[in-house]
Order: sequence, then C-alpha cells, then structure tokens
Amino acid sequence: MSRGLYFAAIGLDHRHIYHLVAENVAAGAECVGYCPRTSDPRVLDGFRERFPQLRPVERERLLEDPSIDFVVCAAIPVDRADVAIAAMRAGKDVMVDKPGAVTEAQVAAIERVAQETGRIFSICFSERFVVRACETASRLVAEGAIGTVVQTTGLGPHRLNRQIRPEWFFRPEAFGGILTDIASHQIDQFLHFTGNATAGIVASTVANHALPDVPAFDDFGEILLRAGNASGFIRVDWYTPDGLPAWGDGRLFLLGTGGTIELRKYVDLDGRPGADHLFLVDGKGARHIDCSAEPLTYFARFQDDVRDRTASAMPPGHALTVTRLAIAAQTTAHRHDGRT
Repeated sequence: MSRGLYFAAIGLDHRHIYHLVAENVAAGAECVGYCPRTSDPRVLDGFRERFPQLRPVERERLLEDPSIDFVVCAAIPVDRADVAIAAMRAGKDVMVDKPGAVTEAQVAAIERVAQETGRIFSICFSERFVVRACETASRLVAEGAIGTVVQTTGLGPHRLNRQIRPEWFFRPEAFGGILTDIASHQIDQFLHFTGNATAGIVASTVANHALPDVPAFDDFGEILLRAGNASGFIRVDWYTPDGLPAWGDGRLFLLGTGGTIELRKYVDLDGRPGADHLFLVDGKGARHIDCSAEPLTYFARFQDDVRDRTASAMPPGHALTVTRLAIAAQTTAHRHDGRT
C-alpha cells in the first residue's frame, strides 16, 4: 500500500491555488495547513470558503515541519522562485502554478537548487493537466491515432475581469508578461504533443491594443516556434467578451500525418453543453468525443514521483525548459502597437 503524503499550501495570491490543493487532495494526499499571507484578500477568503477544515500556519513552521512532503504554491509569479527554493532547501518537493519564474536568473537558481537538493520542481500547466480533453488527446496521440504530430496551434484567450485583478497583475516585473505567463501553457503543449525536449523561438510579438491607461501591460501576444520536424503557432490575449459562457474559448489543434485533433477545452461554440470536447478526424471519418469523464493523471503521478523519486508526471527538466522558452519569447518579442 502506498504511503500517505502530506503537503502544505504557501502562496495564496492567485486562484489557481484552489485546484492545486483540491486535485492533490483528490489524488490522495493530505493538506496539513496553509500560510495565510496574501496580496489579494479575496483569494484568501475563497480558499477558506472552499477548505474550511484547513488551518492557517506560519510559513516558517510549514517549511520546518519534517512531516510535510511537498509544497504547492500560487504566489505572485515573481515570488514563486523564492518559495520553491526555500521549500527544496527544507527537503520538500514543489508544485507551483505557472509561470514558475519570470527571469532567466530565477530559472537558473531553481535549477541549481533542485540539482543540489535532489528535490522535484514541477509546474502545474493547468491548461493541460486540469483539462480532461487534453488527457484524451494525449492518449490518442500516444496510440498513433493521427500519426506523427508535425504542427500545433494553441489559442489561449482569457477574460480580463479587470475589477477583480490585484495591482501586481498589471506590472510585468511581477507577472512576467503575457508570453511568460499565459503562453507557457501552449509551449508546454507543443513540446508534449510533438515529443520534443526543447524548441527554438522563431518569432514572437506582443501588443497593448485595448488598455492605454496601463501601457506597460500587454493584452495580446503570439509565438512561432520550431523543433525537429514540428512547428507551432501560439496566440494569447485578454479579449474574451462577457457574453462568452466561459473565461475563454481555449483551443488546441494538432496536425498529424494521419489525421487531426481539435480540442474545445472550455466551451463548444457549436452548442454542445459543458466542456472538454474533442474532435478527431482520421481515415475512418470525423467524430466528436465527450472527454468529461476522462480521469486527470498529473496529480497522482506527481505524488508517485514524490514517493518513488521518479519522473512520471513530466520529463526531467521539462518545467524549466518551458519557462526558459516563454521568457525568451517575451524578452525578444517584437512590439506592433506603435510603442517602442
């Protein structure tokens, strides 16, 4: 019988902390406490409402507790590296929200400490790991359903919800910029579905088209990347209108040598209810697959890795490779909104 695991939540600054805790509990681990420090009291209130049984504990006490196996973190992005490094030095594995870091120096520091301590640093790319349609697509691609994947198109539109965003959300030095932040999801998916360990950024673009009062904030971005025999296109933005019954019409298109897959992750504009829709076209025809019952596997695999010191949740180094590519795309991006 597998040993039970214990974890703590440190960094309650983004709502993604909710699924980091909930999914790890669902996968069998026990959350023994959380640090109540936050830059956004609304996130803390929502956490307490969802997890009333959990108790607040001083951050240092959580890090010093030898019974805690791993830490989950959704701090302000610029602070995530420091939390992860402190946790790893305290002998704990780490699962952070994306982006895991916002500068190359932070990535290098995380990499160095992970190597020195032998601890796991993992990023929960929720647009793959908390999307059941992506689980189905992963299985189909592994089974050869569409041949070799040679191109991906990842679309990551988001609703701005400006009235509920904390002040740091609009400071690039705090969250890393739109490509470092959102597009890390699509870079992760490109590498995963094409089977490549890394990629090259061919071109990237950022712009601020709709928010002139916060000129440092980018509300649009795109990336072209290549690896081996595969290429990928990424588009991200903060333009989702209030009329859409989801926070964004996230989609992923996989072009294979023997077919295609389209994922409509959160909503089907054609009218089918719910989320997690997959459309498969192959030599037998075209069909829709409801993926809503597909099990999520990342959290259970991560916990197996914590127990067994393996790398089943993601390949070694993958989290930091994705982060490096996203930061490179952001820092070299061409601006095409008229600003310099």
